[in-house]
Amino acid sequence: MRASTDPRDAVSNTGLPGRLRHAADTRLSPTKRSLLVTWIAFGTTFGTTRLITHGIRNGWLPWGNISAGGKHLHHYNFGIAALAGVGLVAVRGDRKAVGHPLVAGVYGAGAALIADEFALLLDLQDVYWAQEGRVSVDVAFGIMAGLGTYLTAAPFWHEIARIAHRQVTG
Repeated sequence: MRASTDPRDAVSNTGLPGRLRHAADTRLSPTKRSLLVTWIAFGTTFGTTRLITHGIRNGWLPWGNISAGGKHLHHYNFGIAALAGVGLVAVRGDRKAVGHPLVAGVYGAGAALIADEFALLLDLQDVYWAQEGRVSVDVAFGIMAGLGTYLTAAPFWHEIARIAHRQVTG
């Protein structure tokens, strides 16, 4: 029997976690890894923020809005703080920190917190719960996060699909 020259076969005996790690190692450059983490953090934070705000507004979550000195703190404030922190890391120029997944994740989460309250920042009025266009904004940001996540690392996702297919079909 002849040995396979397909590099994917070299990791086929390492189990699913090993094959997924190999796919990431061979299909994602450091830049693409950072972008992928950024988009995943953006989408996750945006969706979680929408869920929490609806839970607070509709009373099915046990906590309320965050306030300081009687003033409501909008979540874009935390997004701005996150982006300022990431900016400080970037300006400092520490190469290890700049490409670190945590920095990418904080950047994506901060951007999502700001994007979710874009209408408030644009109009300088608290129009967060206005019906006009709210659903379309939510859907648009969801699609943007999904597409960004996919397009950033399309070859990686294709490899993951091949691995999953092989896993299911044996």
